[in-house]
Amino acid sequence: MIRDLGTAWRLTWQAGPLPAMGLLACAIVGGLIPASTVWLTKLLLDGIVAGHPGALLLGWSVGLAVAGTAAAALPQLSQYLDSQLGRSVDRLVQDRLYTAVCTFQGLSRFEDPRFRDRLQLATRAGGGLLAPATTGLFTMGGSVITLVSLLATLAVLSPVMAGIVALAAVPALMAQIWLRRRWAGVMLDITPANRRHLFYCSLITDVSAAKEIRLLGLGAFFKRRLLGELVKVQAGERLMDRQRLRIQFLLSVLGSLIAGAGLVWAIQNAAAGRLTVGDVSAFVAAVAGAQQALVSLVNAIANAYQSLLTFAHYRHVTGLPDALAAASAAPLSPEPLRRGIELRDVWFRYHEGHPWVLRGVSLTIPHGRSVALVGLNGAGKSTIVKLLCRFYDPTRGAILWDGVDLRDLDPAELRQRLGVLFQDFMSYELTAAENIGVGDLPARHDAPRIERAARDAMVHAEVEALPHGYRTMLSRIFFTESGEDDPDAGVVLSGGQWQRLALARTLMRGDRDLLILDEPSAGLDAEAEHRVHTRLRLHRAGRTSLLISHRLGAVREADEIVVLADGGVAERGNHAELMALDGHYARLFTIQASGYQAEGTPAEGAAAHR
Repeated sequence: MIRDLGTAWRLTWQAGPLPAMGLLACAIVGGLIPASTVWLTKLLLDGIVAGHPGALLLGWSVGLAVAGTAAAALPQLSQYLDSQLGRSVDRLVQDRLYTAVCTFQGLSRFEDPRFRDRLQLATRAGGGLLAPATTGLFTMGGSVITLVSLLATLAVLSPVMAGIVALAAVPALMAQIWLRRRWAGVMLDITPANRRHLFYCSLITDVSAAKEIRLLGLGAFFKRRLLGELVKVQAGERLMDRQRLRIQFLLSVLGSLIAGAGLVWAIQNAAAGRLTVGDVSAFVAAVAGAQQALVSLVNAIANAYQSLLTFAHYRHVTGLPDALAAASAAPLSPEPLRRGIELRDVWFRYHEGHPWVLRGVSLTIPHGRSVALVGLNGAGKSTIVKLLCRFYDPTRGAILWDGVDLRDLDPAELRQRLGVLFQDFMSYELTAAENIGVGDLPARHDAPRIERAARDAMVHAEVEALPHGYRTMLSRIFFTESGEDDPDAGVVLSGGQWQRLALARTLMRGDRDLLILDEPSAGLDAEAEHRVHTRLRLHRAGRTSLLISHRLGAVREADEIVVLADGGVAERGNHAELMALDGHYARLFTIQASGYQAEGTPAEGAAAHR
């Protein structure tokens, strides 16, 4: 906790040194005001009773007025500086978190539910939730100054009472810290339920879900799931509320008993002539002020403790090393591909307890040639794509780039040499031009290149027809209430249009060393699919490419077709060779080809090859 507190303080100072210095000055001055007010009040009352000169009384009165003015003005200034510093801290914290997460070159952590829970908690460590451990330190410092100065005042009047008030801080602090630790544990326990609750909530606004929910009558079913998860979340919160109520009630009673006993003592001593009117006034004000400062300090410490429990997730995430094992401290930069890429006896599984996805796969993607991967679902095709992108490393075996193991290459530089269309491509809430341009970020403002990629992906005409052409926002989530009925506020594309737009994004890197297309036409109609594959065949000619498709007609012209089955290579060859082999490929091709024939008409193309 001390280490985390030091880290949080350094973040605060780095985020805004000038506001931090201002808050420190406010904390010091504000912390001294209560004790100054107590002493000035005592001196003024005793002076009035003793008949001191008016000039002296005026001086003490002016001092009280200045202290009151400062007490009224400082909170406003502190709030302003706190807000400015909090925003700066928030920017710095988010900057560092996203920078750290983006350095994770592999995907394994993002598929771990425990890591995602910690990451979700880490994203909350912004300026708001982190404030008690950052800007809240100034509040804590002011409370310490106030408490010490008032306890010193009490010690002059009654050392015993000062000790009692100080000792009351111990159970209060322990109780608050226990509460905050329990809170952190409960929050971690209910995070999975909270995540599921948020998922069920998201179904209300999801357009795709809205169709199926209404068609299948799933509204009541998902509502029960939503409310069930909400009950779990609220049960944890209710438990904390009850524990907080019991502890705070007991602490309030303890504080009242101490204040009441002190008041009885002061009155009795005043009646006996051992205390003056000013002493009684100072005593009562000091006890009340010390208890208030004590409560403020305890709460500040407890809130900082709670904040640091959240901050610990942030520090954990930002301190994690890359999950991909580095072969050396100085990874190599991949050279332009000259010979090809080889998978040599590659075995892979996503977790040690999971079944093998790939079992000794060996294949080569020669430079300047096109290779197609085909096979049933789960055969390992998309896994090979992830390995080629080095999102994972093989469990056994190696993948070689012109004879160099991918583990010896810098992952970021390797990916700069790839153009990849993933099967589960992204639909970004950006303009059409940006959705394409981010495929090659330095060229995102190169309109001719973007348009050329759109033409190659057969989507240029649809983009041109949008309300603002390539500048049209491909989303409806950003429009204002006044623009709800304005079609120019944003456009939603069809699934096939999005697929061709994602293909255009990939083709922004069409000149890279390796082009990988994973199901590039899965969402297209027959005519669009034919046009896209015709254009892609021309684009891939002479380029090193890997094509994955369940539609075997789209891969028949590849230089080599590799059939995966049961995690291994079952067959390889060109279309004619595989049809002559009469194995897995021939059977799948015949089944697909027969689906396009009229009932009772033989699959002539397939029969001819067989």
